[in-house]
Order: sequence, then C-alpha cells, then structure tokens
Amino acid sequence: MFGSAEGAGFWIGFLTLVLLLLAVDLYWFHRRPHAISVREALWSVGFWVALAAAFNVYVYFQLGTKSALEFATGYLVEYALSFDNVFIFLVVLRYFQVEPRYQHRVLFYGILGAIILRGIFIVTGTALIARFHWIIYVFGAFLVFTGIKVALQSEIGVHPEQNPILRWLRRAIPITKEYHGSKFFVRRPEGLSATPLLAVLVMIETTDLVFAVDSIPAIYGVTRDPFIVASSNIFAILGLRALFFLLAGIMVKFRFLKYGLGAVLLFIGAKMLVSWYLEIPVALSLGIVILLLGGSIGLSFLLPEKK
Repeated sequence: MFGSAEGAGFWIGFLTLVLLLLAVDLYWFHRRPHAISVREALWSVGFWVALAAAFNVYVYFQLGTKSALEFATGYLVEYALSFDNVFIFLVVLRYFQVEPRYQHRVLFYGILGAIILRGIFIVTGTALIARFHWIIYVFGAFLVFTGIKVALQSEIGVHPEQNPILRWLRRAIPITKEYHGSKFFVRRPEGLSATPLLAVLVMIETTDLVFAVDSIPAIYGVTRDPFIVASSNIFAILGLRALFFLLAGIMVKFRFLKYGLGAVLLFIGAKMLVSWYLEIPVALSLGIVILLLGGSIGLSFLLPEKK
C-alpha cells in the first residue's frame, strides 16, 4: 500500500487531516488557557469519537468491509489501552502540581510527540513483520505475558523522581522552581532555563513510550495493513486528552477494567500465536473485544468497591 498511487493519496490525505485537526485544536479551540470542565470534555470526547466513526465510514467506502472492521477493532483496542495512559497523566500532573488551565497545553504537545514516536514504531514494526514473519509470534507471546501482568498487578506505579531521562534533563539544563504560565522555556539574566512544564512534558512522553511497547504489537494482532494500523492508532491518540479530562475524576470506579484490558491483550496475543493455523474473522474479534471491555466496565458499576 505504501508504493501504490492510491496508497500515497490515502497517506497524504490522512496526514494532512491530522495536522489540520491539531492546528485547529490548539490555535482555535484552546488558544486561551483555561480549565477544562466535564461538560466541555464530554463534548470533546463525542467529537473525536464521531470523527473516528466518520473516518471509518470513509474507509468502508474506499477500502471495503474488512478494512472498516479492522479499523473499528484497532481503534477500540487502542482507545481502551489508553485508559492506563489517562491514569499516568493524572499522577504526573498532580505530582508536578500543574494548574488545570495549563494541562491541556502540555497534554497537546505530549500527544503530538506520542504520534511521532508511535509512527516510528509502526514503520519499524511493519518492516520487521514484512522481513521476518516469525516476529508476529514474538509479539503474540509478549501480549499474552503482558495481559497476565495487567490482570494481576495491584496498581500502576509511577515515580517521576526515578525517571532517568528526567534526571538527565535536570543535569543538562537549569529548571526554574516556579511555573511561567504555559511556557516551556524562559530567558533569565544567567541564560536560557526550562520551566517545570518541560519536565512534565518529558515525563508524559517517556511514560507513553513505555505503553506504546504494549499497544503497537496489539494492533498487529488485528490487522497488518500499515494504513489501518497507523490511522486507528492515531485517531485513538487524538482523543486521549479529551478522555483524560472526562475520566480523571472517576478512573478509580472502573475496578474491573484492568481484567478486561488484560483479557483483551490475552485474546489478541493468542490470536497472533495461532494465526498460522486458524484465522479468526475480524467481525468476531471486534465482538469479543467489545464484550470484554463492556463487561468489565459494566461489572465495575454493578459491583462498586465498598468504602
């Protein structure tokens, strides 16, 4: 798909759309720093999900039913795996005491960096699978292991003070003790200094990189089409900020979600491991993913944790 004229047109159009959406989001909707309300976050989540659904309709008419189902499944898997990112963002922003009105800005650039890094991951993964087909079984085994780990872990630990990249940053460049609005750098009499907001951005980028190691192999369990892999992943990432502002206060209520996520990773990993012998229809995969995630969220509300 990379080499065909039709494929090039898809890529150019998609990347142009992504850049346009990012520009409109930063310079139009959020040009004035402000705290994001639950109502605004709800509208934002609806907008990004509706946009992904509209793009999936476009995929359906241009590439067919199979590609549309693969996009829907991949988007749902990546969006669900982003729930852990939401929790990490919450911990990092609270640790650095970032004011609510500046959180959107730092998350915007965090998401932009995540798109670039995941793009590199996707290109690398596609090249590896094309050259060494057996690596799909390595991905599958890794996802099975990760699924079990996610289901069994008691909590997700984040320790910003132990992050080696953050420690290197503090040695490499002076960092002010106080914030300077939404600025990442400020010029002082002694020279250029970073603000704590840059440290927050570094933390968000490095933690997202760790989660990408789990999520990128997962999408290859759904489809091997580079365009579907990239587009479903990027659309899920684009809606991550809105999801953060909507769910930040109620994440603790999803007590069974980690079991649902673990089961999804187990299912996709097992699907990759048996792909040589058995091909599971995409529609069936989509149904299983919806059942596992919806069941875990529904069960969390039916059986809330007792105080």
